[in-house]
Amino acid sequence: MQNQTIHEEQLAMKISVTTIIANTLLSLVKALAGFLAHSNAMISDAVHSASDVFSTIIVIIGIRMANKESDKKHPYGHERLECVASVILADVLLLTGLAIGYSGIRTILAGHYNLLAVPGISALAAAVLSIITKEAMFWYTRAGAKKINSGALMADAWHHRSDALSSVGALIGIIGSRLGVPVLDSIASLIICLFILKAAFDICKDAFDKMVDTSCDEETTAQIREIAAGQSGVMRIDSIMTRQFGNKMYVDMEISVDGNLPLVDAHDIAEQLHSSIEEHFAAVKHCMVHVNPYETDS
Repeated sequence: MQNQTIHEEQLAMKISVTTIIANTLLSLVKALAGFLAHSNAMISDAVHSASDVFSTIIVIIGIRMANKESDKKHPYGHERLECVASVILADVLLLTGLAIGYSGIRTILAGHYNLLAVPGISALAAAVLSIITKEAMFWYTRAGAKKINSGALMADAWHHRSDALSSVGALIGIIGSRLGVPVLDSIASLIICLFILKAAFDICKDAFDKMVDTSCDEETTAQIREIAAGQSGVMRIDSIMTRQFGNKMYVDMEISVDGNLPLVDAHDIAEQLHSSIEEHFAAVKHCMVHVNPYETDS
């Protein structure tokens, strides 16, 4: 289990460092293009990319703290700290979405679109580069998050997606300005705002579910029941309870075995079932199996 935790942390750190470097370079390119092409949309997009560096640092801190070993004050570990990191990232996404939406509404209500500067071709190229890069970072980070079941890393992936959507808005705005319809930028911003707010809500809901001991999905519970039913010596499954703890799972179950078996044999059945479940589900941090003597319902 410890080796697996170390491997998961190393993978998360590799992904995070890669995205930090990419975001730093991308924000510099977009800022330079926005300045040279007189594009306020691209300069704002550069600031958005720079904020991703901050969010990824939060991910690194959250995952490192979540992977700390159990101690006297925290005997169940620190996995929920990763949920805290996810909530912080959801808040960053929320503020980003609201800022984009507010900016769009303000520009639409202000009017005077003919007074807006027409951006140069370099801003257009930077927007295309940003969309491609940020979408690639989204899929790269998302794949890693799913592999290690990391909510914080998944939240960071959606932050990359929000930046890609922001760049789409900037691209539409730049094209619209060059075609004489600059208001398209603001209309696109409102649509992008809704996408970002939806992502922030989903991330926050997932984090809170994992912090309040929500049970695992029905498919996982069914698979656990199937393993228990196939375990030699198990005569009946009395109860199965699961709960999420950060990116880990806890399983508490009661089984019935032959009441005439010696204690050591009954214990062996429980131990074998315990080991089978932990081996089958990498996310299971601990499995508790309680043994009852088998009695008929009659």
